[in-house]
Amino acid sequence: MSKPIVAIVGRPNVGKSTLFNALAGSRISIVQDTPGVTRDRIYADVSWLNYNFTLIDTGGIEPDSGDVILSQMREQAQIAIDTADVIIFIVDVRQGMQDADAKVADMLRRSHKPVVLAVNKVDNFEKMMMDVYEFYNLGMGEPFPVSAASMLGTGDLLDEVIKHFPDRTGNDEEDERPKIAVIGKPNVGKSSLVNRLTGDNRVIVSDIAGTTRDAIDTPVKYHGREYVFIDTAGLRRKNKIKEEIERYSIIRAVTAVERADVVLLMIDGTEGVTEQDAKIAGIAHERGKGIIIVVNKWDAVEKDDKTIYRQTEKIRQILSFLSYAEIMFISAKTGQRVQNVYDMIDMVIENNSMRIATGVLNEIVAEAVAMQQPPTDKGKRLKIYYVTQVSVKPPTFVIFVNDKELAHFSYVRYLENRIRDAFGFRGTSLKFIVRERKEEQ
Repeated sequence: MSKPIVAIVGRPNVGKSTLFNALAGSRISIVQDTPGVTRDRIYADVSWLNYNFTLIDTGGIEPDSGDVILSQMREQAQIAIDTADVIIFIVDVRQGMQDADAKVADMLRRSHKPVVLAVNKVDNFEKMMMDVYEFYNLGMGEPFPVSAASMLGTGDLLDEVIKHFPDRTGNDEEDERPKIAVIGKPNVGKSSLVNRLTGDNRVIVSDIAGTTRDAIDTPVKYHGREYVFIDTAGLRRKNKIKEEIERYSIIRAVTAVERADVVLLMIDGTEGVTEQDAKIAGIAHERGKGIIIVVNKWDAVEKDDKTIYRQTEKIRQILSFLSYAEIMFISAKTGQRVQNVYDMIDMVIENNSMRIATGVLNEIVAEAVAMQQPPTDKGKRLKIYYVTQVSVKPPTFVIFVNDKELAHFSYVRYLENRIRDAFGFRGTSLKFIVRERKEEQ
């Protein structure tokens, strides 16, 4: 089930990144006292009262003139409207209600999306409540006083946010079609691949990088099975474009990946794998999705008998954290090996949803422990009581041990490799949770 998306919107320097860090529980964005300094990660997974959601910081932009500020804020607000389930609209109590606040409020109101109004920099609730009440004039309902810097009022704010989360149970039962997000840099051929797979020119394609503006859902039927392809705007390098455009592209990629079962990460075969590809791949990897690396434009690559081997080695080296991902070499332009994508998607979906019986799983783990003894520290050896699978998408395992401190990352990785050897799990990440259990007397 995809997590709800919550977007933070507001003028520059009202404290969007500070609130983002406070709610995300860590200093993820870089924050300074100058408008428009948000440079770092802009999304985080947040939990509150057993609700999990993805929080997005739309970022502060410092434009040159009043006209530009309004147009960029409109675009920023539009992104939030398009992608978010709930919007946190943040204003600054010290600056009071501004004309720009009223204009964005008007736009948000017309969207009919749930909006929660946060009045930031309220360091003293008793003294400043009259100033907070001024924001009732925005017509956005009750203003929630917060101090993002001091973590005051954030609990009440989140209580209000989760009230607006959609009930997704009905939708998930109805729509069981596999969802495939197609992500990658601009002009790598994402739209061309979707067109080839659907046999229909549904997405506008041109030679200009980034002509696909929004994530577009395209349902496709192939051999009696229905799929939904989510085509996203390409993610660009920072030095090539204005930063805010990249921010919007990443927001769209995150929301598309969040909804997907399988992610096709497209790489330009003529250019080879790049660090930017690694950043994009990280979004899918962190969310435990099934991943297929699709090397496109293979028809335009000069080849010898070692070309595929060399490309594969380079991909495995740069995307080392995706050692489980499948790799395909195709040409969306000529259709070379494109139909094989469906077989690969089916296999990855199956592996991402695979369940292993506890008895069989523990036989494999017992063999692995016999072959390589668990680590010791100060005379105490790690003891593994048993392992059980607790969920799928991605397959998630809990390892019960005598001492969590002894369960080093390298040994858990060793157990993962043995489990993969036994059961495959090609194309999907595996998640391991180590739990301590007191030794039985």
